[in-house]
Amino acid sequence: MLKPILLMSLLIALFSLPAVAAAQLTELEIHWLQAGKPVIDYARTQGLPIDIIVQPQDAPGAVPLALGYAAGRCKLVLSLRGNAQAEGVLQDVRPARHALMIEAMTAHEIGHCRRYAQGDWHVLPRGFVEPSSLQPGKLTPLAQELRETRREEGYADLVALAWMHGRHPGQYREVLAWMRGVRAAGGSHATQGWLALADGAGVFDESASPFVQAQVLWRKGLSGDK
Repeated sequence: MLKPILLMSLLIALFSLPAVAAAQLTELEIHWLQAGKPVIDYARTQGLPIDIIVQPQDAPGAVPLALGYAAGRCKLVLSLRGNAQAEGVLQDVRPARHALMIEAMTAHEIGHCRRYAQGDWHVLPRGFVEPSSLQPGKLTPLAQELRETRREEGYADLVALAWMHGRHPGQYREVLAWMRGVRAAGGSHATQGWLALADGAGVFDESASPFVQAQVLWRKGLSGDK
């Protein structure tokens, strides 16, 4: 996740990549954009306000694909130039599967966009009540921030998995295993509890949107999230 601050960047409003814009993009950037295109197209049909930003300068150490929110719009930011993390995040993935995992990452960020756009960021589902010992004010500010971040990451992971389950059912287990590996580092992105809920038959109801499907499992996972 990025803070909702826009750095100097190249704004690409559409994925059609007009000749002038495409000429300024690297082959790797075009590959990532094309891999995420189905997710972005779907999100826009759902009314999500999304801008695509490609950082034109080197961004060593940046998250390769991240989301910010400003002026009522989601900013999907691609930072690949001079960034070893762009290769590192896919180092254990066969090249033939890179596009699949990039699509999953894009769906994850769209999960964040949905939460922002709906005004639900750091808001618990209606009717969900925290144990009194865990309610705001009972945790240190740092512990509260870490837990809220982890919960948002859990929701976004479930959106990605619901998307991939519906669009790529034959590769779903592979995507889930990869996500578990990425999350093994723990910290504020330790979403293993939610990933475990997504490991089973019939966990997603594909008659609903990926956002609704994710919400069902996310709520279940909140009950065990400390």
